[in-house]
Amino acid sequence: MNPSASSASSRAELTLRGLIIGIVITVLFTAANVFFGLKAGLTFSTSIPAAVISMAILKAMRDATIQENNIVQTVASAAGTLSSIIFVLPGLIMVGWWTGFPFWMSFGICATGGVLGVMYTIPLRRALVTDSDLPYPEGVACAEVLKVGSGSSEAAAESVESGGAGLKAVLAGSIVSAVFYVVVQTKLFATSVSSYFRIGDKGAATGFDFSLSFALFAVGHLVGLWVGVAMLFGAVISWSWAVPHFLLLHPETGAAIDAAQATWSHYVRFVGAGTIGVAAIWTLAKLVKPVVGGLAGAMAAARVRKAGQAHTLARTEQDMPIGIVGLITLLCLIPVALLLWHFSTISGLGGHTWLLVGGGVLFVVILSFLVSTVCGYMAGLIGSSNSPLSGIGILVVIIAALLLVLFVKALVPAEAGKALVAFALFITSIVFAVASIANNNLQDLKTGQLVDATPWKQQAALVVGVIAGALVIPPVLDLLQHAYGFLGAPGANPATALPAPQAGLISALAQGVIQNNIDWSLIGLGAGIGVALIVLDAVLASTTKSVRLPPLAVGLGMYLPTSTTLMVVVGALVGAWFDKRAERGPKAEPTKQLGVLLASGLIVGESLLGVLVAALVAFTGKPMPLALVGSGFDTAAIWIGGIVFAGSVVVMYRWIARMGQGTSAR
Repeated sequence: MNPSASSASSRAELTLRGLIIGIVITVLFTAANVFFGLKAGLTFSTSIPAAVISMAILKAMRDATIQENNIVQTVASAAGTLSSIIFVLPGLIMVGWWTGFPFWMSFGICATGGVLGVMYTIPLRRALVTDSDLPYPEGVACAEVLKVGSGSSEAAAESVESGGAGLKAVLAGSIVSAVFYVVVQTKLFATSVSSYFRIGDKGAATGFDFSLSFALFAVGHLVGLWVGVAMLFGAVISWSWAVPHFLLLHPETGAAIDAAQATWSHYVRFVGAGTIGVAAIWTLAKLVKPVVGGLAGAMAAARVRKAGQAHTLARTEQDMPIGIVGLITLLCLIPVALLLWHFSTISGLGGHTWLLVGGGVLFVVILSFLVSTVCGYMAGLIGSSNSPLSGIGILVVIIAALLLVLFVKALVPAEAGKALVAFALFITSIVFAVASIANNNLQDLKTGQLVDATPWKQQAALVVGVIAGALVIPPVLDLLQHAYGFLGAPGANPATALPAPQAGLISALAQGVIQNNIDWSLIGLGAGIGVALIVLDAVLASTTKSVRLPPLAVGLGMYLPTSTTLMVVVGALVGAWFDKRAERGPKAEPTKQLGVLLASGLIVGESLLGVLVAALVAFTGKPMPLALVGSGFDTAAIWIGGIVFAGSVVVMYRWIARMGQGTSAR
């Protein structure tokens, strides 16, 4: 009998108290993340903060295990992912179709899409986690935090002579990033270091924006050198060529920053979306063989269970049985069909209900699996928080709108165009809910693999988290809609409305495709760049030992704002330099591991404080509730914040380098 299988029942893992703690954290984090995402245009992974909070709670209880802590963070991670539905769903308000968020329809979208996301990623686990060398930065970081916090971290104790070195690294990183984040919120330190300027005398402009974020810096350390270089290459394409080029073609008056940002938003992001689309398709094509292998493995495991030999499977190979996965998937498609039927009926498209429902269910089945694979890969490459979910939303809504134009538009009167736009957004939101969970689930399963967790228990826990998050999101969205409204929506006050930038972009795309006024040349240009990058990466792979230029990472660098991209690049470069220096010492691996733990701590501190400040913003209604100084201090804040940030990096990395080599780890 497999020893890991026989001991599975003797330890606490999927417990009632763990589920309850996870649900409470999920409810709180989801509410904060929804508001923060609508305000700032981004959400953040809550796995690591949830792991830290659960460790603090469970440490006071008896018999807590690292696997039980892992279940808590798995449940709570739904908060950082399912809340990404805010990138699509508010679009129905913006196009004037909804005036609020009907609870059962909104809950149905989040719950059915989220559960489908869990189910779709189960057969992908072997291909993208077990048999993959993807870095999964947040999954690895979360596992390291769980190991160190559990007090049983063999990695920390064995690889560094001082058993407390790993915990010191995590705590130091957490404290430094948390304190820095709080000071940034007071505006004594700048949020970023940026500069935008005109080029020549023809009106072109460009610029850069380094976000002073230790969490983004840490993600860079964890993703590695070549992903960081690829993202930098993408940013250079966008800001050295594309922004000035399109600004010359479509002049913008006003300040350089406004002109450059408007050009990037209206033109360059669509080029980046085209690059991401081609890179995603290529990635999917390369994954066909391992995905088929993963499905075959799942089938083989099912046959072992049928033969009554389930106890012979290693605990870390015990996925939810593939038969149950298939049954749950089919059951989820029933409410999906009902949602599409109800929406088409109330939208005045009832004469074509069967076409819309049948085609819609098929669309959800196929597109959901494709985006699950792509999102899982992207999360493994650069982490859940930095995976461009909105880029996936762009591709999905374009495909949905094109299909409606091809097969439905000619059958309905011209005045039904608005209903078709709403239907495209509605069905995209279902697929997007699938994508958001898939973007996170494999990250969780990577964490579980590293802490010896049971996959099926994690998968069950994530379903619980999805349901809890789906119950919270609709009322929070409805509250924010009636309190503030969304920028661009009918009747919204621009002075107080929440920006919801991704929802605005995706709804504009749906309208553009259905009304036939979208510039396809931008997406085509991006696709051409994507093809060239695929060829370049293949050449590098065949002619060099380690130099790579992952096309998806380049697409990310083009699509994401430099405020996100550039600090990830800095972290990747510093992390590579640190690892190279560590290799020259007598204890290379322990030292490099301490670098990973430090980066994990940097993510923990800022993430925890990010959640607290987001909640404070929601409760006070002030965008900067901790601000101590006004805009007159901005220049000084840039210099002070930049110097302190750089100085902190130098001090922390020198400290852990000495500790890793055993000179100050006592």
